[in-house]
Amino acid sequence: MAEVHHGLEGVIAFQTEIAEPDKEGSALRYRGVDIEDIVGKVPFENIWGLLIDGSYTPGLPPAEPYNLAVHTGDVRVDVQAAVAMLAPAFGFGQTYDISDEQARDDLARVAVMVLSYAAQSARGLHQPVVPQKVVDQGATLAERFLIRWKGEADPNHVKAIDAYWSSAAEHGMNASTFTARVITSTGADVAAAFSGAIGAMSGPLHGGAPSRVLGMIEEVEKRDGDAATYVKELLDSGDRLMGFGHRVYRAEDPRARVLRRTARDLGAPRYEVAEKLEQAALAELRERRPDRVLETNVEFWAAIV
Repeated sequence: MAEVHHGLEGVIAFQTEIAEPDKEGSALRYRGVDIEDIVGKVPFENIWGLLIDGSYTPGLPPAEPYNLAVHTGDVRVDVQAAVAMLAPAFGFGQTYDISDEQARDDLARVAVMVLSYAAQSARGLHQPVVPQKVVDQGATLAERFLIRWKGEADPNHVKAIDAYWSSAAEHGMNASTFTARVITSTGADVAAAFSGAIGAMSGPLHGGAPSRVLGMIEEVEKRDGDAATYVKELLDSGDRLMGFGHRVYRAEDPRARVLRRTARDLGAPRYEVAEKLEQAALAELRERRPDRVLETNVEFWAAIV
Protein backbone atom coordinates (compact mmCIF):
# COMPACT_ATOMS: atom_id res chain seq x y z
CA MET A 1 0.00 0.00 0.00
CA ALA A 2 1.31 3.44 -0.94
CA GLU A 3 2.29 5.69 1.94
CA VAL A 4 0.57 9.08 1.99
CA HIS A 5 2.69 11.97 3.24
CA HIS A 6 0.12 14.43 4.53
CA GLY A 7 1.18 18.00 3.88
CA LEU A 8 4.18 16.54 2.02
CA GLU A 9 5.89 16.14 5.39
CA GLY A 10 9.18 14.32 4.97
CA VAL A 11 9.04 14.48 1.17
CA ILE A 12 12.21 15.82 -0.48
CA ALA A 13 11.13 17.82 -3.51
CA PHE A 14 14.36 19.69 -4.27
CA GLN A 15 17.68 20.75 -2.80
CA THR A 16 18.73 24.33 -2.14
CA GLU A 17 21.84 26.06 -0.84
CA ILE A 18 20.13 29.43 -0.53
CA ALA A 19 18.37 29.09 2.82
CA GLU A 20 19.89 26.97 5.57
CA PRO A 21 17.60 26.58 8.59
CA ASP A 22 19.35 24.97 11.54
CA LYS A 23 16.65 22.85 13.16
CA GLU A 24 18.47 22.32 16.45
CA GLY A 25 20.46 25.52 16.76
CA SER A 26 17.54 27.78 15.91
CA ALA A 27 19.44 29.69 13.23
CA LEU A 28 18.66 30.66 9.65
CA ARG A 29 21.37 31.47 7.14
CA TYR A 30 21.12 32.99 3.69
CA ARG A 31 23.96 31.56 1.59
CA GLY A 32 25.93 30.98 4.78
CA VAL A 33 25.19 34.37 6.35
CA ASP A 34 23.21 34.32 9.61
CA ILE A 35 20.14 36.54 9.29
CA GLU A 36 20.90 38.03 12.70
CA ASP A 37 24.06 39.53 11.17
CA ILE A 38 22.28 41.28 8.30
CA VAL A 39 18.65 42.04 9.20
CA GLY A 40 18.48 45.72 10.10
CA LYS A 41 22.00 46.27 8.79
CA VAL A 42 21.66 45.43 5.10
CA PRO A 43 18.52 46.74 3.32
CA PHE A 44 16.08 44.22 1.91
CA GLU A 45 16.87 45.02 -1.72
CA ASN A 46 20.50 43.99 -1.17
CA ILE A 47 19.54 40.88 0.78
CA TRP A 48 17.45 39.98 -2.27
CA GLY A 49 20.65 40.28 -4.30
CA LEU A 50 22.44 37.90 -1.94
CA LEU A 51 19.63 35.37 -2.28
CA ILE A 52 19.24 35.55 -6.05
CA ASP A 53 22.71 36.45 -7.31
CA GLY A 54 24.95 35.49 -4.40
CA SER A 55 25.99 39.14 -4.11
CA TYR A 56 24.48 42.11 -2.27
CA THR A 57 24.78 44.22 -5.40
CA PRO A 58 23.15 45.21 -7.66
CA GLY A 59 20.11 43.94 -5.75
CA LEU A 60 16.58 45.03 -6.54
CA PRO A 61 16.00 48.17 -8.63
CA PRO A 62 13.31 50.76 -7.83
CA ALA A 63 9.81 49.89 -9.03
CA GLU A 64 8.77 51.22 -12.42
CA PRO A 65 6.18 54.03 -12.35
CA TYR A 66 3.07 51.97 -13.11
CA ASN A 67 -0.15 52.85 -11.31
CA LEU A 68 -2.30 50.07 -9.91
CA ALA A 69 -4.95 49.17 -12.49
CA VAL A 70 -7.21 47.13 -10.20
CA HIS A 71 -8.97 48.68 -7.19
CA THR A 72 -11.36 46.38 -5.33
CA GLY A 73 -10.56 47.40 -1.77
CA ASP A 74 -8.90 44.03 -1.16
CA VAL A 75 -5.09 44.17 -1.26
CA ARG A 76 -4.65 40.50 -2.14
CA VAL A 77 -7.10 40.68 -5.04
CA ASP A 78 -5.65 43.94 -6.33
CA VAL A 79 -2.04 42.79 -6.26
CA GLN A 80 -2.68 39.29 -7.57
CA ALA A 81 -4.66 40.58 -10.55
CA ALA A 82 -2.34 43.50 -11.31
CA VAL A 83 0.78 41.33 -11.17
CA ALA A 84 -0.70 38.86 -13.66
CA MET A 85 -1.32 41.80 -16.00
CA LEU A 86 2.39 42.66 -16.00
CA ALA A 87 3.16 39.83 -18.43
CA PRO A 88 1.63 41.56 -21.47
CA ALA A 89 2.51 45.04 -20.17
CA PHE A 90 6.20 44.18 -19.83
CA GLY A 91 6.29 41.75 -22.75
CA PHE A 92 7.39 38.79 -20.64
CA GLY A 93 8.22 35.58 -22.42
CA GLN A 94 7.45 32.14 -21.08
CA THR A 95 10.23 30.85 -18.83
CA TYR A 96 10.34 27.79 -21.09
CA ASP A 97 11.54 30.02 -23.94
CA ILE A 98 13.83 32.55 -22.25
CA SER A 99 17.33 32.44 -20.78
CA ASP A 100 18.10 32.23 -17.08
CA GLU A 101 19.44 35.78 -17.26
CA GLN A 102 16.19 37.08 -18.74
CA ALA A 103 14.16 35.17 -16.16
CA ARG A 104 16.24 36.78 -13.41
CA ASP A 105 15.59 40.27 -14.81
CA ASP A 106 11.87 39.53 -15.13
CA LEU A 107 11.90 38.29 -11.54
CA ALA A 108 13.41 41.55 -10.29
CA ARG A 109 10.93 43.70 -12.21
CA VAL A 110 7.94 41.78 -10.87
CA ALA A 111 9.27 41.61 -7.29
CA VAL A 112 9.43 45.38 -6.91
CA MET A 113 6.08 45.85 -8.64
CA VAL A 114 4.46 43.53 -6.09
CA LEU A 115 5.61 45.91 -3.35
CA SER A 116 4.52 48.97 -5.31
CA TYR A 117 1.07 47.55 -5.99
CA ALA A 118 0.62 46.42 -2.38
CA ALA A 119 1.39 49.94 -1.16
CA GLN A 120 -0.91 51.55 -3.71
CA SER A 121 -3.77 49.20 -2.82
CA ALA A 122 -3.29 49.66 0.94
CA ARG A 123 -3.44 53.42 0.45
CA GLY A 124 -7.18 53.08 -0.18
CA LEU A 125 -9.78 53.41 -2.90
CA HIS A 126 -10.33 57.13 -2.67
CA GLN A 127 -6.85 58.42 -1.85
CA PRO A 128 -4.88 60.19 -4.60
CA VAL A 129 -1.80 58.44 -5.92
CA VAL A 130 1.43 59.75 -4.40
CA PRO A 131 3.40 61.52 -7.18
CA GLN A 132 6.38 59.58 -8.47
CA LYS A 133 8.76 62.46 -7.74
CA VAL A 134 7.76 62.20 -4.07
CA VAL A 135 8.18 58.42 -4.04
CA ASP A 136 11.62 58.81 -5.58
CA GLN A 137 12.78 60.73 -2.51
CA GLY A 138 12.91 57.44 -0.62
CA ALA A 139 16.42 56.00 -0.39
CA THR A 140 15.39 52.35 0.07
CA LEU A 141 12.61 50.05 -1.07
CA ALA A 142 11.04 50.16 2.38
CA GLU A 143 11.04 53.97 2.38
CA ARG A 144 9.51 54.13 -1.10
CA PHE A 145 6.92 51.53 -0.09
CA LEU A 146 5.80 53.63 2.87
CA ILE A 147 5.74 56.83 0.85
CA ARG A 148 3.52 55.16 -1.77
CA TRP A 149 1.26 53.91 1.00
CA LYS A 150 1.21 56.70 3.59
CA GLY A 151 2.66 59.64 1.72
CA GLU A 152 5.59 59.72 4.15
CA ALA A 153 8.08 57.30 5.68
CA ASP A 154 8.36 57.20 9.47
CA PRO A 155 11.93 55.96 10.20
CA ASN A 156 10.74 53.39 12.74
CA HIS A 157 8.17 52.02 10.32
CA VAL A 158 10.86 51.77 7.65
CA LYS A 159 13.04 49.71 9.99
CA ALA A 160 10.11 47.48 10.95
CA ILE A 161 9.02 46.73 7.39
CA ASP A 162 12.57 46.16 6.19
CA ALA A 163 13.20 43.76 9.09
CA TYR A 164 10.07 41.76 8.29
CA TRP A 165 10.80 41.55 4.57
CA SER A 166 14.39 40.52 5.22
CA SER A 167 13.51 37.93 7.86
CA ALA A 168 10.84 36.32 5.70
CA ALA A 169 12.68 36.63 2.38
CA GLU A 170 13.62 32.97 1.96
CA HIS A 171 12.88 29.73 3.75
CA GLY A 172 13.23 26.83 1.34
CA MET A 173 9.92 25.29 0.32
CA ASN A 174 7.11 27.08 2.08
CA ALA A 175 3.65 27.04 0.50
CA SER A 176 4.03 30.14 -1.67
CA THR A 177 7.49 29.13 -2.89
CA PHE A 178 6.20 25.66 -3.71
CA THR A 179 3.30 27.19 -5.64
CA ALA A 180 5.62 29.45 -7.63
CA ARG A 181 7.92 26.53 -8.43
CA VAL A 182 5.05 24.38 -9.65
CA ILE A 183 3.81 27.15 -11.94
CA THR A 184 7.30 27.90 -13.24
CA SER A 185 7.90 24.19 -13.87
CA THR A 186 5.20 24.35 -16.55
CA GLY A 187 7.21 27.00 -18.39
CA ALA A 188 4.81 29.82 -17.49
CA ASP A 189 5.99 33.43 -17.28
CA VAL A 190 7.34 34.94 -14.08
CA ALA A 191 4.27 37.13 -13.49
CA ALA A 192 2.01 34.06 -13.55
CA ALA A 193 4.22 32.36 -10.96
CA PHE A 194 4.14 35.43 -8.71
CA SER A 195 0.38 35.77 -9.00
CA GLY A 196 -0.14 32.16 -7.95
CA ALA A 197 2.31 32.51 -5.08
CA ILE A 198 0.44 35.56 -3.80
CA GLY A 199 -2.73 33.49 -3.65
CA ALA A 200 -0.97 30.87 -1.54
CA MET A 201 0.63 33.54 0.64
CA SER A 202 -2.73 35.08 1.51
CA GLY A 203 -4.03 32.10 3.49
CA PRO A 204 -4.30 32.28 7.31
CA LEU A 205 -1.93 29.32 7.66
CA HIS A 206 0.79 31.18 5.74
CA GLY A 207 1.29 34.91 5.15
CA GLY A 208 -2.19 35.73 6.39
CA ALA A 209 -1.37 34.49 9.89
CA PRO A 210 -0.26 37.88 11.33
CA SER A 211 -3.77 39.28 10.92
CA ARG A 212 -5.09 36.41 13.06
CA VAL A 213 -2.40 37.10 15.65
CA LEU A 214 -3.59 40.71 15.85
CA GLY A 215 -7.06 39.43 16.65
CA MET A 216 -5.60 37.46 19.56
CA ILE A 217 -3.73 40.53 20.80
CA GLU A 218 -6.95 42.54 20.72
CA GLU A 219 -8.74 39.88 22.77
CA VAL A 220 -6.04 40.02 25.45
CA GLU A 221 -6.30 43.82 25.51
CA LYS A 222 -10.07 43.54 26.07
CA ARG A 223 -9.32 41.35 29.10
CA ASP A 224 -6.94 43.90 30.63
CA GLY A 225 -3.92 41.79 29.75
CA ASP A 226 -5.17 38.47 31.16
CA ALA A 227 -3.40 36.38 28.53
CA ALA A 228 -3.32 33.14 30.53
CA THR A 229 -7.10 32.83 30.82
CA TYR A 230 -7.59 33.76 27.17
CA VAL A 231 -5.11 31.12 25.99
CA LYS A 232 -6.73 28.41 28.12
CA GLU A 233 -10.20 29.28 26.85
CA LEU A 234 -9.02 29.39 23.24
CA LEU A 235 -7.38 25.97 23.41
CA ASP A 236 -10.26 24.46 25.40
CA SER A 237 -12.64 25.51 22.64
CA GLY A 238 -10.53 23.67 20.06
CA ASP A 239 -9.32 26.81 18.31
CA ARG A 240 -5.78 27.27 17.09
CA LEU A 241 -3.12 29.52 18.57
CA MET A 242 -1.77 31.39 15.58
CA GLY A 243 1.94 32.21 15.56
CA PHE A 244 3.21 29.08 17.32
CA GLY A 245 4.80 25.91 16.02
CA HIS A 246 6.84 25.19 12.90
CA ARG A 247 7.57 22.03 10.96
CA VAL A 248 11.24 22.83 10.51
CA TYR A 249 12.41 24.13 13.88
CA ARG A 250 12.72 22.10 17.06
CA ALA A 251 13.51 25.32 18.90
CA GLU A 252 12.46 28.94 18.57
CA ASP A 253 12.10 30.20 15.01
CA PRO A 254 15.15 32.49 14.57
CA ARG A 255 13.06 34.91 12.54
CA ALA A 256 10.75 35.34 15.53
CA ARG A 257 13.77 36.20 17.66
CA VAL A 258 14.89 38.85 15.17
CA LEU A 259 11.44 40.42 14.92
CA ARG A 260 10.87 40.32 18.69
CA ARG A 261 14.07 42.29 19.15
CA THR A 262 13.03 44.69 16.39
CA ALA A 263 9.64 45.27 18.02
CA ARG A 264 11.27 45.88 21.39
CA ASP A 265 13.95 48.22 20.07
CA LEU A 266 11.43 50.26 18.08
CA GLY A 267 9.01 50.50 20.99
CA ALA A 268 6.13 48.81 19.16
CA PRO A 269 2.86 49.95 20.83
CA ARG A 270 1.63 46.42 21.55
CA TYR A 271 4.95 44.88 22.52
CA GLU A 272 4.12 44.33 26.20
CA VAL A 273 0.73 42.73 25.48
CA ALA A 274 2.31 40.53 22.82
CA GLU A 275 5.01 39.44 25.24
CA LYS A 276 2.39 38.46 27.82
CA LEU A 277 0.46 36.48 25.22
CA GLU A 278 3.62 34.77 24.00
CA GLN A 279 4.67 33.72 27.51
CA ALA A 280 1.17 32.50 28.40
CA ALA A 281 0.86 30.56 25.15
CA LEU A 282 4.25 28.87 25.46
CA ALA A 283 3.58 27.86 29.07
CA GLU A 284 0.18 26.39 28.22
CA LEU A 285 1.44 24.59 25.11
CA ARG A 286 4.31 23.01 27.05
CA GLU A 287 1.92 21.82 29.73
CA ARG A 288 -0.58 20.37 27.26
CA ARG A 289 1.86 18.99 24.71
CA PRO A 290 5.13 18.12 26.50
CA ASP A 291 5.90 15.67 23.68
CA ARG A 292 6.00 18.40 21.01
CA VAL A 293 8.11 21.50 20.45
CA LEU A 294 5.70 24.36 19.83
CA GLU A 295 7.67 27.59 19.95
CA THR A 296 7.00 31.07 18.62
CA ASN A 297 7.21 31.36 14.84
CA VAL A 298 7.87 34.29 12.53
CA GLU A 299 4.22 35.22 12.01
CA PHE A 300 3.60 36.04 15.69
CA TRP A 301 6.08 38.90 15.92
CA ALA A 302 5.45 39.93 12.31
CA ALA A 303 2.01 41.03 13.50
CA ILE A 304 3.53 43.31 16.13
CA VAL A 305 6.31 44.75 14.00
